[in-house]
Amino acid sequence: MKKLILERLQEIERTEKIRILLAVESGSRAWGFASPDSDYDVRFIYVRPKEDYLRLERLRDVTEMPLDGVLDINGWDLQKTLRLLYRSNPTVFEWFSSPVVYMETPFADTFRKVMQEYFSAKRSLYHYLSMAEGNYREYLKDDEVKIKKYFYVLRPVLACRWVIDKGTQPPMLFSELADAQLPDSLLPDVDRLFNLKIKSPEVKMIPRIDRINKYLDEEIARIKSKLKDTSDDRQADWRELNALFLQNVG
Repeated sequence: MKKLILERLQEIERTEKIRILLAVESGSRAWGFASPDSDYDVRFIYVRPKEDYLRLERLRDVTEMPLDGVLDINGWDLQKTLRLLYRSNPTVFEWFSSPVVYMETPFADTFRKVMQEYFSAKRSLYHYLSMAEGNYREYLKDDEVKIKKYFYVLRPVLACRWVIDKGTQPPMLFSELADAQLPDSLLPDVDRLFNLKIKSPEVKMIPRIDRINKYLDEEIARIKSKLKDTSDDRQADWRELNALFLQNVG
């Protein structure tokens, strides 16, 4: 599959006349709990020729391929990425923290060193809390629920706990978050869920697990309370991002 993904990325470079700076996995395969039939969520950062950035008309800053049931491939222009980093967009941090890397240039390492200066605990908490609340409200209230939806709530809740506890960008891997933040009393339930998730189809349904739901209710309320007292004290600066942009525009 990696060979096919690389072929598709190279095809995008040719047809779009762009240069890919980083390409990673961003979904359940990067989070470490993919099902046998999980698709591949490939995300990439690209740069266009210098002349394109000097045109009067505005160019699209997203490039994507049609979904084919297995591959979900799309990317962001470097300019868009740096602007989002300035605003401490959590998705940018996730892409550059992915443990599954398909393509990489020296730019990626430089970006990773720079991005820590733009991390905002407040924005990260808002992002993960919104993700947890939305999935919990929509998918985990019925008597029968999809296994994968538990992880779509557990992971952002544990990510919030990490941010509150450590004040840094949470890791992508669910196992790393669980080891650091999941209460010991829930480990047996979550371990069973995890083993079932990685062996079952994406649509697998199970009875709701009230112990986990109770934990999620309590943690979401606690995170919301903590968020009220969290300030954004970053001193964001454009200079370093402008320099990084100019260094990579050919």
